[in-house]
Formats: sequence, structure tokens, C-alpha cells
Amino acid sequence: MGGNQTWITEVTLLGFQVEPALEYFLFEFFSVFYIFTLLGNGIILGMISLEPRLHTPMYFFLSHLAILDMFYASNNVPKMLANLVNQKRTISFAACIMQTFFYLAFTATECLILAAMSYDRYVAICHPLHYTVIMTWRVCTILAAASWGVSLLLDMVQVTLILRLPFCGPHEVNHFCEILSVLKLACADTTLNQTIIFAACVFILVGPLCLVLISYTRILVTILKIQSRVGRRKAFSTCSSHLCVVGLFFGSAIVMYMAPKSRHPEEQQKILSLFYRLFNPVLNPLIYSLRNAEVKGALRRMLWKEK
Repeated sequence: MGGNQTWITEVTLLGFQVEPALEYFLFEFFSVFYIFTLLGNGIILGMISLEPRLHTPMYFFLSHLAILDMFYASNNVPKMLANLVNQKRTISFAACIMQTFFYLAFTATECLILAAMSYDRYVAICHPLHYTVIMTWRVCTILAAASWGVSLLLDMVQVTLILRLPFCGPHEVNHFCEILSVLKLACADTTLNQTIIFAACVFILVGPLCLVLISYTRILVTILKIQSRVGRRKAFSTCSSHLCVVGLFFGSAIVMYMAPKSRHPEEQQKILSLFYRLFNPVLNPLIYSLRNAEVKGALRRMLWKEK
């Protein structure tokens, strides 16, 4: 077989195989979630840009998180919505590879951004007197740029290794174009690819998760040492929103890749993938707006100005 000969030009996305009436209901249901994802994250991004009180390192990283969630949902959801109302559920092989690349890039970047945010909260609570010295705008810019740069570099390696494989079928992908689904289309040994994927997961998923756990362990110890109950509540409120987002993101990732398979593993994978791509991005702005006093205050000030 040729080293980089590709024999397929189109891939069929199986998606949800349900009755037509239910497909239209799912189209409307998922469309509402997608619209709220764009609106919610767009409002968060707008508030951070327009409100001077939110021009801090924490909200600088939150703006990157909002951008990632908008891109993350837009990478796959529009095609999924089109497939729900269209009988021809195919996607070109090149577009499938692009979806895979962006899915990997956005996922890896979000892992690293969440780790950077946990470090920011650690410095703010454990070293408040040195916060402005440590978390300078130069440091924040370097952390954000490194998160994007490292993720894109690693994902270029992954996609390059994929494109070296010959692809001769089957022509069907269970639900979304992601790296494990695409590898099933190859008609060659993918051991090297799977080894590199495992190493990347350890570096991108387990590594940041360990940093987050270490940061919040130190934060918890510091909060428990605070004598005042009001002080403890105020300290915890500054990181509770981020902790909820971290729990949702890493929790769903662990369930998706490490949970025992059900009797219907393909259907289980569809549901978990959908939660990861659609529900997480719409929940993040809700968490930050409902659990964060500064965001709620900025929203009230913006609405008051409009009135």
C-alpha cells in the first residue's frame, strides 16, 4: 500500500439514527443550545472587553475560554444540525481532517488555559501581596500564547501522522470527526498513532489536571487558615466558578475516555461527545454569570447604561 495514498474522498457521518419527526425535534433542541452558546460566550466576551473593572488576568484568561467555547461548538455542531435535516450525511475527507485538527487544538488549548487560570487563582489567594508582581500582563500573554502555540504544534504532529496513513474504508464515522474515529478508516497499522495519542493525552490532559489539583489543594489549605468566616467565603467565591468549569470539563473528559463501556458503546460515545461539544460550552458562561459577583455587577452596569 502506498505510504500516503488516500483512497476515500467522502465520509458518512452516521449521527442519530432516529425517526424523522424526532430528528426535527433534535434539530430545534440543539439549535437553541448552539445559539445560547454563541450568545452567552459572546456576552461574556463583550463584558470583559467593555468593562474596565474586568481588565484583570482572571478575566483575560476567561475571554480566551469564551473564544474557545464558541469555536469549539462551531467546529462540529453546524454540520450535525445540517445532517439532522438532510438525508445526505456526507463530509469530504479533507473537511473531516480539518474538524479533527480543530477539535484537538481547541480541546488541548482549553486544558492549558484552565491550568493557567488555576495558577492565577493560586497566586491571588496564596500570595495576594505579590499578585500584581507575579501575574503581570507579560506573564499572562506568555501563558495564553504558549497554550495556543503548544496545542497547535502538537495537533499538527498528530494530523501529519494521520495523513501518512492509507485510507480505504470503511467510509462511515459514528458521529463526529475525531482522531480515534478517523483512525478506524485507515487500512494500515496505527500503533504509532495510538502511542502518540496516549502520550499527548498524558501531557495535555493529565498534566494540566495535576497542576489544577495541586493549585486547589494549596488554595484550600490557605482558605482554611483564614480566621474570618466572611474572609473564607470571599476567598472561595473568587475561584468557585473556575472550579465548577474545571470539574465539568475534566470530569466529562475522564468519563468519555476512561469510563467502562456500556452494552451500546457507540451510542454512549455519541451522547458523551455531544455533551462535550454542545452542553459544556453553553454551561460555562452560565456558571460564570450566576456564580461570579463581578460578572453579575458588570452585566447590571451594562444594562443600566443601555437604559
